[in-house]
Amino acid sequence: MKKLIFAAALALAPLAAAQAVPADVATAVSAPGRPADAVALDEVRKPVEVLRWLGLRRGDRVFDFLTGNGYYAEIMARAVGPTGHVTGWNTPSFMRNERIRTALNGIHERSPNTAFYGTPNNAFALPEQAYDFILLHLVYHDTYWESERFGIHRIDPGTITAALFRATRPGGTVAVIDHVAAEGRDTRAEVEATHRILPATVRADFERAGFEFVAESDMLRNPADDRSKNVFDPGIRGRTDRFIYRFRRPLRSR
Repeated sequence: MKKLIFAAALALAPLAAAQAVPADVATAVSAPGRPADAVALDEVRKPVEVLRWLGLRRGDRVFDFLTGNGYYAEIMARAVGPTGHVTGWNTPSFMRNERIRTALNGIHERSPNTAFYGTPNNAFALPEQAYDFILLHLVYHDTYWESERFGIHRIDPGTITAALFRATRPGGTVAVIDHVAAEGRDTRAEVEATHRILPATVRADFERAGFEFVAESDMLRNPADDRSKNVFDPGIRGRTDRFIYRFRRPLRSR
C-alpha cells in the first residue's frame, strides 16, 4: 500500500492572501471519485450548505481536527482549490486502522493538496497562526473522552482550545459541529455514555480560549432526537440533533 503523505513537521507554505472568493463547495461535493459511502452521508450532513454558511474560501489553509476517514477533508481540499491546503489530524490508533489509512491514501491521491498525520491527543500541538479555517466535525466532545482501547488519554480540553487559538490566524474561523446532549449530567460522564455535549459547554470553552462567538446555525437540528441515546445507537445514528457554531480569532489580541 502506498504510504500516506504525513505532515510530520507541519511545515506549511505561507498563508494565502486575504480574499473574499467563496470556496466552490458544490462542485467539490459533486465531483467524481468520492467513495460511495461518503457520498451517501451528504444528504444528512449537508456539506454544501454547511461550508457555505461557515464561509470557507478559495485558497484557505485548513485544519481538520480528528479527520477520521477524511469525509470533510476531501470536500474541503477540492473546494479550496490548488492554492489552498487541508491538513488532517488523527490519534495514532486511528492512523493504524487499515480502513482509515486506505481512505486517507485515496484522498491524497485524488487531492494532492492534503496531508494527514497522527499524534497522541496529550501531545497535540500546531504551528502558530498557520490556518485560515479549522473544522471540528462531531469530535470536540472527544476532548472530554478517555479510552484505553483507542489510546485516547484523559486531557484538559483547554489545552486543545488553546492550541487551536494559537494556530488560527487573526480573523480566521473555527467551526464546531457536534451532537446535542441532554441537560443535567457531568460533561465527561455524558460523553462516556452518549458521545454528546451541551452547546453551552462548547461555547464557554472556546470563548475562554479567546475566540469570539460569531453565529449559530440550526440547519442540522433534529428536535425528534432522543438525546438520552448514544449517538451510535442504530435508531438515531446519522440523524442526531446537531448544532453548528462559528467562532473567530479576533483581529487584535485582548
